[in-house]
Amino acid sequence: MNGTLCWMESTLVAEEVVRRVLGVAMGAGGEFAEVFVEDRTTSSAVLDQRRIEELSSGRDRGAGIRVVVGETTGFAHTADLSEAGLVEAARAAAAVAREGGTARREVALGKLDSHRSSAQLMPRDVEKARKIDLLRIADDVARSEGGSISQVQVGIGDSLRRFTVANSDGDYASDEQVRTRFNVSCVALGDGGMQTGYRPLAATRGFEILTDEDVARAARDAARQAITKLEARPAPSGDLPVVLAGGSGGILFHEACGHGLEADAILKQASVYAGKLGQQVASPLVTLVDDGTVIGEWGHLAIDDEGRLGSRNVLIENGILTDYMWDYLRARKEGRRSSGNGRRQSYQHLPMVRMTNTYLLEGDSDADEIIAQTPRGVYVAQLGGGQVNTATGDFVFGMSSAFMIEDGKITYPLRDCNLIGNGPDVLQRVDAVARDFSMTPGTCGKDGQSVPVGTGQATMRLTSVTIGGAA
Repeated sequence: MNGTLCWMESTLVAEEVVRRVLGVAMGAGGEFAEVFVEDRTTSSAVLDQRRIEELSSGRDRGAGIRVVVGETTGFAHTADLSEAGLVEAARAAAAVAREGGTARREVALGKLDSHRSSAQLMPRDVEKARKIDLLRIADDVARSEGGSISQVQVGIGDSLRRFTVANSDGDYASDEQVRTRFNVSCVALGDGGMQTGYRPLAATRGFEILTDEDVARAARDAARQAITKLEARPAPSGDLPVVLAGGSGGILFHEACGHGLEADAILKQASVYAGKLGQQVASPLVTLVDDGTVIGEWGHLAIDDEGRLGSRNVLIENGILTDYMWDYLRARKEGRRSSGNGRRQSYQHLPMVRMTNTYLLEGDSDADEIIAQTPRGVYVAQLGGGQVNTATGDFVFGMSSAFMIEDGKITYPLRDCNLIGNGPDVLQRVDAVARDFSMTPGTCGKDGQSVPVGTGQATMRLTSVTIGGAA
């Protein structure tokens, strides 16, 4: 074999080529070297106002080579997967880390640890006509919910990502990841102005997740959300109890405390959770987990982008901080194992510590009872985007679907408003957790890189959070 792109034994580049490239990187002065080779195909389509506005497909493949010397990391990437192209990138990365010569060092790789997707129906095997049919089904269903629906946009997309990663420690692994997504956005017009509704369907699975029934349900829910919000009233201002619907609030904990539990922030002392292992940092009702092994969820992975097995990591257990999330290099430096949280957007990016599926374990309360036992508060059916300062834990989140709770009952909808608070403080204010656990797909951005993640939780109540409303 000559090292060009191939799928011999589930790897993108021949093993002997990988070994030689690692040898060049180490011989040029590296203390640690890694080769990451990726091949990604994508397709997408968008139906906007009953017209196909986008129908695209693409392919991107290449390699990223990382060389570490002391505290310095050199990185180079290339779309040339020939041995000559890879060797040139390895020398460039090593030169950044340390001035070196052109020597070679022998690197012994372990047996290839190969993983395959469990997708039942590969999206690439589905006709474009079928995908467009689903877009039109969603559009028709959304518009059938009422004349107030003035705009509908429906999107569908899928990706097949294959990668091989090997390093100078002898690790050698490959994976195949298939992701399929579908989303519906609706706009409703009425006396209350313009309101929006949104529903996503997304999984690390094949096209089998997109049945006519599921697509119709998503469209119906998005339209009804927009229509319901036409009756929305200004939200109250000030501190109130907040009930987060199952699945809706996971993003709050992802942002408000998840990023602060990533080892890069911890080691830089840039997190409010630094130095607090073994301490009570949350209500005893809170057990927070990051778990890349949840098959089918948006953040699922068999191995991370450094070749480490995905794992279930308990970060906070019954309110006690028990661990952080680790990538390979930081864990190696600290003399411990990676937690399988080394992730990168593509071969053109360095891996960093990232979440996978982050969620709070369910409790033993009844969701309806939690609402009934709340005399006055806000029920959040869906959170929007937000931002957090990991050093302090302060956050601001939008509420894209929320309702008043009065006398233990959900009453009128509220106009879009904000939740304002502090992550560590909010964790202490959880006083009830239900059994209706569910997950929500999302995209996490960090340092200019985006990766798919899952968030989740059961219905839960926070005793008090600041509502940034207009009333």
